[in-house]
Amino acid sequence: MASLPTRKPPGPDPAPDPVRQAERWFLSHGLTYFVPSVRASVREGLTPRRMLPTAVVILVVAGAAGYGAVLLDQESSIPAIIASSVGIGALSYAFTALHARGIVLWALGRTFGSLKLLVPMASRALPLLLVFVTFLFINAEVWQMTSALAPGLLWLTVLLLLSLAVMFLIVRLPEEVDRVDDAVDAPFILRATKDTPLAAPARALIDAGATPSSRATVRGYDRWNLILVLLVVQVGQVVLLAVAVFGFFLVFGALVMTEGVQESWTAQPGVDTLPFLPNASVELLKVSLFLAAFSGLYFTVSAVTDDTYRSQFFASVTEELERAVGMRAVYLTLREASGGPGSPGPSHPPSA
Repeated sequence: MASLPTRKPPGPDPAPDPVRQAERWFLSHGLTYFVPSVRASVREGLTPRRMLPTAVVILVVAGAAGYGAVLLDQESSIPAIIASSVGIGALSYAFTALHARGIVLWALGRTFGSLKLLVPMASRALPLLLVFVTFLFINAEVWQMTSALAPGLLWLTVLLLLSLAVMFLIVRLPEEVDRVDDAVDAPFILRATKDTPLAAPARALIDAGATPSSRATVRGYDRWNLILVLLVVQVGQVVLLAVAVFGFFLVFGALVMTEGVQESWTAQPGVDTLPFLPNASVELLKVSLFLAAFSGLYFTVSAVTDDTYRSQFFASVTEELERAVGMRAVYLTLREASGGPGSPGPSHPPSA
């Protein structure tokens, strides 16, 4: 005999759990480390038991790639190949075991989704930057240096300049997080949670006399999540500006740097040009790439130290940063009220 269908008991549907709603919101906004289950998985991924075997595999693959360069008689490219292989392996591990994929993809989407905000910043930064770097572009010593670099060494130089820019941002970005979580109060909470799943719970908590702002200080993995979001967004902006500089010098050089001038400045008997564009040479490509990488580093230092650029440099993510801090404070208050742990994790940052 067939069983009778189960009938739903009468009455209103149960109210959605704001804690679960907040966790889904965190996952969709690049704040994956705010979720306890993800944070526990990341903590496991940073243990020596998990990291050492992966590190060995990455080093073996990097060594094999370097040996391949030896077989192809490209010894000068070995450092760049090994560094690139290690970097790709580390990023792959971070994307999978450390759950950084959602963080990076959201941050990149935020960067490319706000290109209109990049235009006014570029209009301020690029003119002065181009005037400064153009003097290097029309300098014979720069052409001689870059033309003498093997492709592998040139790529290693670009990686070095990019690494310096990233290191400088990592040192300065925590100040932005501290600036935001130090300014949290009840109006900040209500403003930050507006149009989010925690808007109504935040109002209810504050009306009941609760103080979510007491849980606003961001520590541990949550803090590194915010720093990583800021880092990806800012690096994306720097790369876009560097690409603009690269394109400018390619066009400018193809127009004004004749083949004879390039031969004279590079101190070479000839340059490798395209048949249909005699002024577009490999040497022009090299000097443009080097100056674009240098411009990226120069712009990074200027943007985070000069108040003229600082506000615009961080304008595209300041609102998102405030929203994340406010949402987290209300989320922790709700978790504690529901009997869950109130602490987001260890008070110290994870080891790199």
